Amino acid sequence: MTKAFGGNVAVDGVSMHVREREIFGLVGPDGAGKTTLIRMICGLITPDRGNTLLMGMTPRQMERNKEKLGYMPQRFSLYGDLTVMENIDFFGSMYGLDRRTVRERAEEILEITRLQGFENRFADQLSGGMKQKLALTCALITRPRVLVLDEPTYGVDPESRKEFWRILYYLNKEGMTVLVSTPYMDEAELCHTVGFLNRGRLVATGSPVALKRSFPYRLLEVCAEVRDPNFFKGMSGVIDSSVYGDRFHLAVEDPVTAGRAIEVMLAARGIRLISLREISPSMEDIFVALADKG
Repeated sequence: MTKAFGGNVAVDGVSMHVREREIFGLVGPDGAGKTTLIRMICGLITPDRGNTLLMGMTPRQMERNKEKLGYMPQRFSLYGDLTVMENIDFFGSMYGLDRRTVRERAEEILEITRLQGFENRFADQLSGGMKQKLALTCALITRPRVLVLDEPTYGVDPESRKEFWRILYYLNKEGMTVLVSTPYMDEAELCHTVGFLNRGRLVATGSPVALKRSFPYRLLEVCAEVRDPNFFKGMSGVIDSSVYGDRFHLAVEDPVTAGRAIEVMLAARGIRLISLREISPSMEDIFVALADKG
């Protein structure tokens, strides 16, 4: 699929397949085209070229079976001046569900999302994490087969993110297919399959394990009394350098030779080396490498 807005190509010839009952994570930097791609998949935006099949149905066919798709947009889009239960009732009515059915399903979903006891609280009075769980509750009220979420935990505290993913794993275990975009690489680790989108193109797809195995270099982690983030860039034997907190990750071809050169250079400059070791690449390292390649 391809989609352009004026002269800006947001999604550029993307082809992808999400298998039934998997958690597919869509990752990439801001502006990579994740939201546009997700909206095309959900039938909210018409692609300039290409098409979508969702559960074997075209967007027009999905319009008559929209209860099979649960969609949670990037930003909280429910009504702050309505209570939790009023938001759920309103969302259920949009799908033609009667109040009794909504109440029965809401009781089950509120237990899963741990929002029981908050039914009468106004949405504006909820924390960020609870707002996201309310949005998820509304997306689940039709008992969809496929759940599509656009950066559902963006800006949410770490504990709430863990809780949100516990819910996603429960839903997936119950048979639900999940497509989720995320800016967090620790969340990408939790997906069965990850697709990396950069500048509108899908540049890599695979399991987290397979993507790590595809990393073409060896990786050194260096901790030294260095503040310059570009300190190791351009050094002989170092192909790429990234900073993670107080540590550098250096992509090298020969870790032994590069390690010795680093020790010699730091000693010659009177810089204390705290630790130096070879490590396995993380999803963060894969993310940086693919972004640089794009």
